[in-house]
Amino acid sequence: MLVTFRAAVLRELNQPLRIETVEAPPLAAGQVLVKLAYSGVCHSQVMEARGGRGVDRYLPHMLGHEGSGVVVETGAGVSKVKPGDRVILGWIKGKGSDAQGIRYKAGDGFVNAGAVTTFNEYAVVAENRVTLLPQGLPMDVAVLFGCALPVGAGIVINIAKPQPGSTLAVFGLGGIGLSALMACKLFDCKQLIAVDVEPAKLNMARELGATTTIDASQQDPVAAVRELTGGLGVDYAIESAGLVKVIEQAFDATRRFGGLCVFASHPRSGEKIALDPFELICGKRILGTWGGDANPDRDIDLLAGLFRDGKLPLASLFSRRYALDEINDALDDLEQRRSVRPLIEIDAALG
Repeated sequence: MLVTFRAAVLRELNQPLRIETVEAPPLAAGQVLVKLAYSGVCHSQVMEARGGRGVDRYLPHMLGHEGSGVVVETGAGVSKVKPGDRVILGWIKGKGSDAQGIRYKAGDGFVNAGAVTTFNEYAVVAENRVTLLPQGLPMDVAVLFGCALPVGAGIVINIAKPQPGSTLAVFGLGGIGLSALMACKLFDCKQLIAVDVEPAKLNMARELGATTTIDASQQDPVAAVRELTGGLGVDYAIESAGLVKVIEQAFDATRRFGGLCVFASHPRSGEKIALDPFELICGKRILGTWGGDANPDRDIDLLAGLFRDGKLPLASLFSRRYALDEINDALDDLEQRRSVRPLIEIDAALG
């Protein structure tokens, strides 16, 4: 099936995305054609569009890696989904074919795309980047299951696994950080500390169950965390602010002799973190994580159940909805910290 549709295209770094008409080629084996209902916007797309990942060898290309929609057509060998299925699109690999990215025809040239894109009305994606939408999960909220929630909650559920009575701090209250905060409420933590520089996000953290909040623009967050924990530091620190300085702060705020710092943020290309090696030999640990160690085919159903039970108030993360034509406004608002997780309404009639 040949499909022509509108898509946001990055043609030059540090320039606005352009809404263009592109044409999808016939599906190859292992590929799925999806009509998009909604897309989320992650800081990684801001980084990609604004040069934070360094030289971009794939220009021009499409963006977006968390969304929801309806399957239109499947390529040879696809068995995970069928036409008419409502699905979640995400960047974390699940079961199915790992079909490679494609090129869309655009005018006299082509536009590149990876295994999944969501800033577009339709998308040709790899089978392993789609997961069936669980029953009772709204399609707008479902976009968070493509990135923010499995990463943030995955850090807590799959990696940290906080012990009863432990202390935990979340540095950076974007979509991933607030998802982690919600997941922490599933465990019997003694202290749950939220750290950010935006008062609105700190207020949201309190509503979501943080026992204490720290405005890092007004005080030293490491000193504040240590004071709250009797000078020791927290048992677990989770960082998702996307800044080298904040990764270092989260590590410094973690206690010695068994404390764990996990970070999921992606600072600008070329930047390095600096750690005191003595802290490491004192038993303090730091880990990076690829997608919260999440398995979409396992974790999405688990997280959807928690959402249905009222334990994950995810709709609160959407501060504003945008049309596809407003994609650059969404990127700007996220970059300037005016939004927690922008939601792009592409075809809300789908669900």
